[in-house]
Amino acid sequence: MHPPSPDDSVFINCPFDPDYEPLLRVLLFSVIRCGLNPRIARERLESGEPRISKLVELIQETRWGIHDLSRIKAKKKGEFYRMNMPFELGVDLGAKLFSKACANKKILIVAQEPFRHQIGLSDLSNSDIRVHKSDAETLAKEVRNWFRESGVKSVPPGSVVWADFNAFMSDFQIKREKEGYKDADIRKMPVPEFLDFIYRWVEENCG
Repeated sequence: MHPPSPDDSVFINCPFDPDYEPLLRVLLFSVIRCGLNPRIARERLESGEPRISKLVELIQETRWGIHDLSRIKAKKKGEFYRMNMPFELGVDLGAKLFSKACANKKILIVAQEPFRHQIGLSDLSNSDIRVHKSDAETLAKEVRNWFRESGVKSVPPGSVVWADFNAFMSDFQIKREKEGYKDADIRKMPVPEFLDFIYRWVEENCG
């Protein structure tokens, strides 16, 4: 695969907790299946690199941005709100508004439930936000539809994206087990490794 260009690159800002992992996998697959390239902070780990520097670099190198605000609410009394995701959304919106290089950026905001984000982020009250209700199929189809609405003409139908994702995951599980991967290896697989498997599968099965 050639190095992704900014026009084909999608910055993904989402939760990284275990409960979100199924949605992250379908999100990464859907982006690639639609002919684009996901860029995510977990694509590389460098302990000596300030996280904000990595985020700014990813935002500058991507024309598209997908932001999931599903985890901004504290889960229990005394727990703080999780501000990383709205912070990264703010940086991306700031780049779009104030940087000529990012003026054409397209941004999709998704959330688990409608209107809940407005309690903590009232400035987004009039924004068009898609809701996935933690359903992977809904998320896949919302992402596909957004790309098509935003001018990406070569995307397959949402039902095809979802069917292909399920075919990929079945094939992925069988082949990794044959290669000696244990369940823990698959669950904790580094994002770059997982992306390599998606790219290879899509190239071999969706050409």
